[in-house]
Amino acid sequence: MAIYNHEQKLNIYDSHTHLNDDTFYDEVPAYMARAKHFGVNEMNIVGSNAILNERALKLAHEYDNLHAIVGWHPEDSKYYNEDVEEKLIAQLDDDEVVAMGEMGLDYHWDSSPQDVQRKVFARQVEIAKNLHLPISVHDRDAFEDTYNILKAADVRDIGGVMHSFNGDPEWLKKFLDLGMHISYSGVASFKNAHEVHDSVKQTPIDMMLVETDAPYLTPTPYRGKQNEPGFTKFVVDAIAELREVTPKEIADATFANTVQLFGSQNAKN
Repeated sequence: MAIYNHEQKLNIYDSHTHLNDDTFYDEVPAYMARAKHFGVNEMNIVGSNAILNERALKLAHEYDNLHAIVGWHPEDSKYYNEDVEEKLIAQLDDDEVVAMGEMGLDYHWDSSPQDVQRKVFARQVEIAKNLHLPISVHDRDAFEDTYNILKAADVRDIGGVMHSFNGDPEWLKKFLDLGMHISYSGVASFKNAHEVHDSVKQTPIDMMLVETDAPYLTPTPYRGKQNEPGFTKFVVDAIAELREVTPKEIADATFANTVQLFGSQNAKN
């Protein structure tokens, strides 16, 4: 892998990544070192089922700059039950948890029935509101139903983020109006992602986060290869180019926004 020469020292917060995934889990220190090389110094480790939630918590307890988000992914909604919920609520009481998620709707893979997805999503939002936790929302091919559930729940009091947002400026405005932050992944660097580019340009800088969603959605110039948290640097670069500002401006703003939203007390800018 080529060594990247930094023009400016950056301090980046990957707001959504999966070092708890099998791809990384046995080599976490190595991937953290690589991330540091690119200026990625803080990360939210996001769960989505029983195993990944437990791993997210374990990593957050082991490393000061890793923070846990635990919840139930829409693809696994069909496995959600009272026992799952009881354990999840107990995990959410852990001091290392900064948010609840990832939760939401995924009509692309459709691996759980859509009515079940909607029920489980709405229930998790209710729990998050009861516990005063922000939420991390997964939305794929389900903008309208996702928006309606968030609007009905009135999530402005807890806040949250639309993770790896891939909508156009019209949907951007709708979610911003609900008080949701907007996080951009490697998709922002894809040449033909014109609607996302338009949304990047129109997102208020104080409502923007960056992420990798690694091991998925690898940004240019490594598209086609395995993603990793350090590549948040290239998401920052892409956004800076689209907005015609320096990468440091994007890194600094998104770092501060992420700390403010999630209350990541260990994160220092």
